[in-house]
Amino acid sequence: MTTAPKLHLEAASRPAFPFAALVGQPLLQQALLLSAIDPGIGGVLISGPRGSAKSTAARALAALLPGAPFVTLPLAASLEQLVGTLDVEGVLRDGHLRLAPGLVARAHQGVLYVDEVNLLPDSLVDALLDVAASGVNTVERDGVSQQHAARFVLVGTMNPEEGELRPQLLDRFGLSVTLGNPSEPEQRVAITRARLGFDENPLALAAVHAGEQARLVAAVAGARAALARLDWSDEVLHHAARRALAAAVDGMRADLVMLRAARALAALQGRTAVTVSDVDAVAELALAHRRGAEASAPPRAAQGGTPQAAGGASAGEESRPRDSRDGDRAPEGDWGALPPRPESTTRVQSAGDWLPKKA
Repeated sequence: MTTAPKLHLEAASRPAFPFAALVGQPLLQQALLLSAIDPGIGGVLISGPRGSAKSTAARALAALLPGAPFVTLPLAASLEQLVGTLDVEGVLRDGHLRLAPGLVARAHQGVLYVDEVNLLPDSLVDALLDVAASGVNTVERDGVSQQHAARFVLVGTMNPEEGELRPQLLDRFGLSVTLGNPSEPEQRVAITRARLGFDENPLALAAVHAGEQARLVAAVAGARAALARLDWSDEVLHHAARRALAAAVDGMRADLVMLRAARALAALQGRTAVTVSDVDAVAELALAHRRGAEASAPPRAAQGGTPQAAGGASAGEESRPRDSRDGDRAPEGDWGALPPRPESTTRVQSAGDWLPKKA
């Protein structure tokens, strides 16, 4: 009797694409670094077409944080898989409450990556954003609750062609960046050369950028340590408020995100005070996906063109569909629903041949 040969599986591991080797995405790199310095900003929503290196950038960020886990949230995840659950039966059995941790616990001190976040159920996105903003996860079941720290950098990506995020959920993301297809041949060649070099010899590409990678690792660590020493002057607070009012945003989240991002930028650049220039440098990252229809025209983006909201619509453009009549807003209600119209009524004739009811 012959025995089948044993199958030996070779471990598949490779380094992440170097963050310093990303080409042509300075705004995306800045947004990711600021969120890594202060996860309380609320994460980054990256919107863009297929093949625009959204997931590559997220993995590259995790490589800048020594020992940081990189956790991916699958589309089919349940709420219990995300936030965890409590073993209440165990309390009744032996008096000990046990927590079955979820993905947010695994992502603590690391990066939680959510691809195609616009395709997730709203309830799941809402719970995820709550934890990302607070850094605390609360697990409840049958009247019993338990909390644990869940401080991570949230990176969500989406392709606007596959659906939009509701404005309420867009607002919960701290920063947003909209990517486009490279339009210059030189930039496409640079991107292609870097990617091919990584695929052929990832260690060689990592060695080329090792010095810049080490500088970024030290800069992020130093900026995290310096955050508590930086404060906002009245001038900075008033300037952030004016930028938020000009953008016609709802609520106060835009002001808070702008100020936290401006502080993170000042810390990253090794300065001891937050300035008005810091607010201006991060304003569009915090306002693009929150700008209201009555907003004044935003300044031109650093990379050229008008900044776009992460949901895919141009800044100031409403995401709801419009009625075809003179461009007026569509009536409230279900999208595509027809407006009510009057109909004539006819009196119902009595049916004389029906049998009378029995007593």
